[in-house]
Amino acid sequence: MSGRRLRSERNHESGHVTFFGIGMVVVLLFVSGFSIDLWRAFSERRALAEMADAAAAAGANGVDVVSYRSSGEVRLDPTLAETLAWQSLAAQPDRRSVAGVPTVIADADSVEVVVTGEVEMTLLRVFMDGEPFQVSVRAEAAPRRGG
Repeated sequence: MSGRRLRSERNHESGHVTFFGIGMVVVLLFVSGFSIDLWRAFSERRALAEMADAAAAAGANGVDVVSYRSSGEVRLDPTLAETLAWQSLAAQPDRRSVAGVPTVIADADSVEVVVTGEVEMTLLRVFMDGEPFQVSVRAEAAPRRGG
């Protein structure tokens, strides 16, 4: 009798667990693709920020020596600061995601570097009409008198 009852209970199963499992796999694949795209964007932003920070710090070393020797005031030579920042940008080994030309602006007080990049998405491309994700970072540095 128990053998018949077991067979009749199996006939009422309609594969809900299978459909649930397939649905969960699809959801996990979607979330994984979304996570990979976001991770790529964060990683590229970090790389661009490091590039901009290094260039701004290099530019902040462009102290106007004549002004410092005459007045003791630490000020930047804007031309030298921009040159040092551009040299730093040119020496960066990983420039694959940089889009366009970075911006370097220096005055007597500070140097500012803006780097813009593009990140190609995979899954999120569907929601972005195939356009790459734009990332822009800004770094500013100023010289300071050492103690």
